[in-house]
Amino acid sequence: MKSALGAGREKHAGLDKSLKIGEVSKLSGVGVEALRFYERSGLLGRPARTTSGYRMYDSEVLERLDFIRRAQVLGFSLDEIKQVITERHAGHSPCAEVREIVRRRLQELDERMREMKRYRNELAAALDEWDESGDVEGHICGLIEGTDLEHGIERERLAGKKRRASK
Repeated sequence: MKSALGAGREKHAGLDKSLKIGEVSKLSGVGVEALRFYERSGLLGRPARTTSGYRMYDSEVLERLDFIRRAQVLGFSLDEIKQVITERHAGHSPCAEVREIVRRRLQELDERMREMKRYRNELAAALDEWDESGDVEGHICGLIEGTDLEHGIERERLAGKKRRASK
């Protein structure tokens, strides 16, 4: 299955003219503001400018945008994508680094799945108890007010973000 970006690139593979930012946006499906952000972030090279200041991209920008989209689908952050692009521009193959990023991502997913399973088991046990006890009086709902679950999905997700940020 071909992506819209890939199809756009193939359709315009022989395109010799420069593309304005709106044309790149239309061909790639990436918004104009995202394109400007990618440029500021170093994900796209600085395009040439006309005398009136319009950005003029060559058709290779479509390949770069396709690469960025594919990397994002694989779970790469924009910083990781920039790292990979920088490696390539330095003349090095980024493939070993890409494998390491994916290896780390798989470890993170495995940990999240373990956390989700723990949370699911706790939640199922709580529901079993609640089914036995029926309605419980409380300020709003005694079932929630009386719960003593240790894990919560939101807390687990936040804890994971804090762990990754501290690395």
